Amino acid sequence: MLNEFKSFIARGNVMDMAVGIIIGAAFTAIVKSMVDDLVNPIIGLFTGGIDFTNNFFVLSGDGEYASLEAAREAGAAVFAYGAFGMAVLNFLIIAYVVFMLVRYVNKAKEAMESKEEDVAEEAPKGPSELDVLLEIRDSLKSSK
Repeated sequence: MLNEFKSFIARGNVMDMAVGIIIGAAFTAIVKSMVDDLVNPIIGLFTGGIDFTNNFFVLSGDGEYASLEAAREAGAAVFAYGAFGMAVLNFLIIAYVVFMLVRYVNKAKEAMESKEEDVAEEAPKGPSELDVLLEIRDSLKSSK
């Protein structure tokens, strides 16, 4: 069973998947930072400085809370529609960037394949085996 597990882990596709997950997690952190540090302030300029991540309303519990974090720390049940909206925005940005990346990779792959086909078509074609044999036969006949 241990050998079977080792062979499963050593397969290329499992290792590729692991690398993809690690890179995906790092990429998600970059996109989250982009949304939090770049997109939100721009949206805030157009909406009068509103920070969407702190848009919520309290479902249970009494009191007013200054921020979503304060409400959660107090144990109040909150409907955090602003944080959800930002998660949706993060997803859309990540999905778009991944789409563009896959699109670029596919175009590069198609370009490489078309170059390989062009090189294969442009390769000079020499005489066929039959042509060489006929030429040898003819030269042998003429030398007699």
